Amino acid sequence: MTEVQRFRVDVPDAEMKDLRERLARTRWPEPATAPGWEQGVPLDYVRELCAYWADGYDWRRFEAELNALPQFRTPLDGGGADTVDIHLLHVRSPHPDALPLLLTHGWPGSIVEFLDVLGALTDPPNPRDAFHVVAPSLPGFAFSGKPGTTGWGVERIADAWAQLMARLGYDRYGAQGGDWGASITAALGTRSPEHLVGVHVTLPIVPRPADDDTELSETERAALADRQVFEKTGTGYSRQQATRPQTLGYALLDSPTGQLAWIVEKFWAWTDCAGHPENVISRDRMLDNVMLYWLPGTGASSARLYWESYDRRRLDPVPVPAGATVFPRELFRPPRRWVERRFTDLQYWSEPTAGGHFASMEQPEVFVDEVRAFFRLVR
Repeated sequence: MTEVQRFRVDVPDAEMKDLRERLARTRWPEPATAPGWEQGVPLDYVRELCAYWADGYDWRRFEAELNALPQFRTPLDGGGADTVDIHLLHVRSPHPDALPLLLTHGWPGSIVEFLDVLGALTDPPNPRDAFHVVAPSLPGFAFSGKPGTTGWGVERIADAWAQLMARLGYDRYGAQGGDWGASITAALGTRSPEHLVGVHVTLPIVPRPADDDTELSETERAALADRQVFEKTGTGYSRQQATRPQTLGYALLDSPTGQLAWIVEKFWAWTDCAGHPENVISRDRMLDNVMLYWLPGTGASSARLYWESYDRRRLDPVPVPAGATVFPRELFRPPRRWVERRFTDLQYWSEPTAGGHFASMEQPEVFVDEVRAFFRLVR
C-alpha cells in the first residue's frame, strides 16, 4: 500500500514579505466608468481588501487552524500513467460507527469551504448523524500537486477519489459536492456505485430533457431566466479558463491583487449576500481561500480543470441513491423532474429559503442539516 503521509503547512516568512511587497507595488487601474460591480470588483473595495491583506490579515492564525487538523498527502493516479500528490483533510469522528463522507470543493473554492462545518459533521448531538470526513484538495489546487500532463478531468478525479477512499480503508461511504465537486461526486456515483451509500449535491448538472413539455412554474421560469443572465454576463471567466488557462496564469501568479479580484468577484456574484460578499462570508475567510491559490501559485493549474472538462462534460446516469439541495442563489436551479432523469434514484430534494453557491460557508447550519437529512435515508 502506498503510504499516506502526514502534512503540515509551513510558509516561510520570506513568502509573506514578498506578498506584502507585491501588494504595495500594485499598479492600480482607474475606477470603473459604470456604478457598483457592473464592470467588476470596484476599485475602492479591492484597495481596501489589499490594504487589510497586507497589514491586518493574520496568515499564521489560519496556518495554525489548518495544522490543528489531520492533514495528509498521498499520490494518486486515477487510472492514468502519472501520479499527483493529493492533499487532504481526514477528520475522524469520535463515534466509531460514523459514516465516511467524502467532501469535494470546486473553483474558486477550496477545503476552506468545509472548515466551519467539520465539527458539526464529525461530532453531532446525535451520534447516528456522525461522519468521518475526508476532504481532498483537487489536483492543481491548494497543497495538492499540479498535474504535469493532460487528462486530469472530472472522471479521472472521480477515479482517483475512489482510490483515495480505498487507501484510507473505506469500502462503503457517502459523497457530497458543489460546483466541480458536484460533477466529480456524480461521476463517482456512476463509476464506483458499489462503494457508495449515496451522493448529495448542491449543484445538480443536468440537461433539459428534449421530451419534457411540462409547463414551467413561475419559480422554474425565474430560475431559467437567472441562468440566461448568468450565461450572458457571468461566464467570461469560464471561457477564458476553458480555452487559455496558461495565458491567464501569468497574471494570476504574478499579481496577488489580480488573484484576489479574480476570486472575490465570485464571492459577490454567486452568494446570497444582498449586494456585499462580507454580509455572508467574513473578510478573513475570503482571504484564507485566496491564500490557498496565491501561496501555492495555482492560478493556472486550477484553471486547467475547465480546459479539461468544461466543454467535455459527461452527463451519465447516476444510479446510486441521491439527494439534491438547491439554494435560491445557486447558479443553476433545474426542476426536480429534470434532475430525476439523470439521478435515477433521487430520494431527497430540498430548496432552502436562503443561500447561494458557497452554501457551506454562507449557511453552514443549513448545509449540515441538509447533509444529515439525506444521509439518514441511506446509512
